[in-house]
Parts: sequence; C-alpha cells; structure tokens
Amino acid sequence: MTTNKAPAFTWAVPKELGIPADPLRLRLDFFHQSTTLIYFQGDTVTTKQVDAMDVAHALASDLSFGTGLLPPNTLWWQNTRGGPVFALYVEPKIRKLALQESIKKPPRRFTIPLPGLIFLCTPGQPPWVIACKKKPTKESDLVFHAPLCNIFRNGRSCPGSHTYPTRIVDIVQSFFVSFFSATADLQNRSQKFPKNVIDLWKYLDGKSKFPNDDLNEFGTVADLMNMGKS
Repeated sequence: MTTNKAPAFTWAVPKELGIPADPLRLRLDFFHQSTTLIYFQGDTVTTKQVDAMDVAHALASDLSFGTGLLPPNTLWWQNTRGGPVFALYVEPKIRKLALQESIKKPPRRFTIPLPGLIFLCTPGQPPWVIACKKKPTKESDLVFHAPLCNIFRNGRSCPGSHTYPTRIVDIVQSFFVSFFSATADLQNRSQKFPKNVIDLWKYLDGKSKFPNDDLNEFGTVADLMNMGKS
C-alpha cells in the first residue's frame, strides 16, 4: 500500500541550533501476530508485512560472535531464549553415587556402571540428562531416559538445594558429586525395574557393565536439539 501524506514525524531539535533534520527512513511495528515495515521516502510512505525472523536475521548479519573454547566431547551448541545450551557427551563409566534416603542417616553409597549420557547444560542451571547407547553421529539417533534419580520425565534434573557452577565444563562433575534422592520421576527408567529406578541401582551395584537393552526410549537427538527453541 502506497500513500502520499505529510511527514509522520517532525524534528524536535530547536531550529536555532542549525542542526539539519534527520529524516525518518524506516520503521518496524511488532504486533502480537504480525510485523509491519513502514518505509518513508520523501512524501511517500510504503507499508508491507514482513517476517519477524527475516528482520532478526537481517539485523544479526553484521554481528560477530563465537563460542570460545568448547568443553571436550561437545556435540553441539545453540543459543536459545533461555541462554546458550551446550550438549556434552559423557562416555559410559562406573560411578560412585550417593543416595540420601533420610536426613537422619548417612547417604547410601552405590558403585554402578552407567551408559553413555548427554548433558544439555546452561551456565549455573540444572542440566537435562539423557542416556544413549553410543555417541550420537546423526540427528535420527535414538536417545533414552537416564537411569538416574532426580530427573523429571522431560529429562530436566531436579537441583534441590544444589547450586550449579557457571563453567560448563564443571557441570557434569557437579551433578554426580551431589546427593541423589528418591525424587522426580523414578518410574519407567528401567525395563527390568519399571516402578523404581533405585531397584536398578541395587541390582547394578558392584557390576562392571550397564545393560543397554534395559533403557527406555526418550526420542531422538533431533528432539533434544529442538528442546531449547520453544
């Protein structure tokens, strides 16, 4: 739509200063469901609908940024509305875990094998923790519910009173040294022990290898990559 009309804005600087007018060339109006571009050229005003993402990409085209040094085994990095997310692959390993069953008793100690894990980490925040049978190489690779306590159904870990570090490289270790408790989603994390993953810990205690066939499917790597975009 093109119309001829008087200038939409006037120059507010006092004329006696002798500063020439700086004419308005372009305006963007962001509405709830649309974005409007208004272009001023002399007495002509042109209006059209534009895609907000096209505007964002145009404004960001001159920006320069990088990740800095990435932690070992970083699978991917992305910027999201909640901040940067780093996906870290953690190889299968025998770990010592502490389960706090009662505040009146010392924690129960387990030495159990764990499968490969993917940590989705944001500085200072509790990570998402997902299991995998091998290091992912493509977006269609399957991922699984982590056989751990303190993790919700969507994979986000429950921090309790635990405070996470801002250095991404420290988050995985911080997760494992904290005390676990019988909280969040304990069910459907094991095919052999579907009602309570702690029973799986008892079964694995002292064993040398995690049975990957016992894992329950969560989704795909592509699902994890899309989690932070919403």
